[in-house]
Amino acid sequence: MDFVHKPVMLNECLDGLLIKPNGVYLDGTLGGAGHSLEIAKLLNKQGMLIGIDRDTEAIEASSKRLKDVAPKVRLVNDNYRNIKDVLRELNVSGVDGILLDLGVSSYQLDNPERGFSYRYDSFLDMRMNTNDELTAFDVVNGYTKEELVRIFRDYGEEKWADRIAEFILNERSKRQIRTTFELVDIIKAAIPKSARIDGGHPAKRVFQAIRIEVNQEISLLTNAVSDAIDCLNTGGRICIITFHSLEDRIVKDVFIDAAKDCICPPDFPKCVCNKRKRVNILTRKPILPTKEELEINQRAHSAKLRIAEKMSEC
Repeated sequence: MDFVHKPVMLNECLDGLLIKPNGVYLDGTLGGAGHSLEIAKLLNKQGMLIGIDRDTEAIEASSKRLKDVAPKVRLVNDNYRNIKDVLRELNVSGVDGILLDLGVSSYQLDNPERGFSYRYDSFLDMRMNTNDELTAFDVVNGYTKEELVRIFRDYGEEKWADRIAEFILNERSKRQIRTTFELVDIIKAAIPKSARIDGGHPAKRVFQAIRIEVNQEISLLTNAVSDAIDCLNTGGRICIITFHSLEDRIVKDVFIDAAKDCICPPDFPKCVCNKRKRVNILTRKPILPTKEELEINQRAHSAKLRIAEKMSEC
């Protein structure tokens, strides 16, 4: 199947990045290059687009999609959390814009072999980077009840977390839980029928939680966003799209912290913290998809876009 990526809030991102034709821009979540292709089209021969993705299949598919703009594109198979190392290896001192789309790609969800979706019967995998060791199978069959409850509640906001975890432990005491459909059946059995009438597929929140855990999407996000801000040139902008309330809260908090100046107690005679404001926040409230976009792209639901601009160094 093709690695297709319908970019969420494309125009809002392009406007937010305020693209200069000769600038250097980084897409830290390349996916199918939906955003990247449009960014690259706005660059001249002096401009550069750097695309990062942990999924080798995304890199391969994007290299084909970006072939017509290839002279100004550099693709790197890595994690955006390593942005400083990536730029150092490319001998790039700073960039003029960074885009992070934290949602899982349509290709990964729709590819039965990757084990991301409750709609297809496949091995419990869910790794964005297939070279990583931890799989969904490991989480489902190896985590304690307390660990399962934690990720179901924190990452999936699943109110039946305790009961679902109990059903998983009971089932795996008899045999290993190997496939997505086996897990779906357990979740359906755990959630009372009356509670399954509304709210979409009953396995949606649990699958989201396991995916986030497998790929460590939350645990290192704070440092990753802060590092990305460090890599911006003066006046450079960072646009981050989130699809989960916890992700959005982390991005919001990092932006707020980066927008603060001295944090010494007010009764101190002079500043001793040496903290200086690094960004201006351009979106006090996140930008949401338009009604028109939601009608043509169901996966834009729950998306939120936040934008900040790098200030001059003190």
